[in-house]
Amino acid sequence: MFRRDFFKKTALAGAGVMMIPEILNASSLDSHETSGVKLKENAVILFQGDSITDAGRKREDETTPNKQSMLGNGYAMFASAHLLADNGEKKLQIYNRGISGNKVYQLRERWEKDCMEIKPDILSILIGVNDYWHKKSGKYDGDLGKYDADYRDLIAYTKMHLPETKIVICEPFIIAGGKALDETWESEFSGYRTVAKQISKDYKTVFVPFQKVFNEALKKAPVEYWGQDGVHPSMAGAQLMAEAWIKSVL
Repeated sequence: MFRRDFFKKTALAGAGVMMIPEILNASSLDSHETSGVKLKENAVILFQGDSITDAGRKREDETTPNKQSMLGNGYAMFASAHLLADNGEKKLQIYNRGISGNKVYQLRERWEKDCMEIKPDILSILIGVNDYWHKKSGKYDGDLGKYDADYRDLIAYTKMHLPETKIVICEPFIIAGGKALDETWESEFSGYRTVAKQISKDYKTVFVPFQKVFNEALKKAPVEYWGQDGVHPSMAGAQLMAEAWIKSVL
């Protein structure tokens, strides 16, 4: 059973990889900056966010860069594998400090340890789904205005204290039709995407338009293929995100 499931998943992932270039081309990826981020030797890259970034990463040895178990099983790991495979001579140091369930204010609470001490050359942030989801479920009393204010405070603080760090803001997204979503998600969550994009523009960061990418992806395969619950990507969805990140950032 394990062998059959493994080959089935591998075949599905392979099919997804074949579709990905077409999806990315249709998404017309770009950034707010006129040129991509240049990777320097010994560059430190940090992925930050919630469960989509966390993706089951191990925390036993967070201080060791490039460790597969520490990078998780999601887009951060796939993007890291790409970066490391293509830039062996640059001795990149890559970390993942995403934590499942986090909202923006929780990033801020741990920012000194999980960002400032690391001093990343490239800082990638994907945050927002829990700021909406937990409010919707009654577990959090924040709203869109708080998300905006908290996120702006986080980016302003980071730019003040790490002025040389290249910041990447990733668009919070949903995969339409997912089991965890109802009809209110598209209209209500869209504001969080708008805020993230505007903050990226205002602070002149790189922006990764994940919503546009998944909207294009759904023209090629159903939601079950990219991420069944509509929030957390599948293996193919994580690979799609990783390649979108690479194309948008570099």
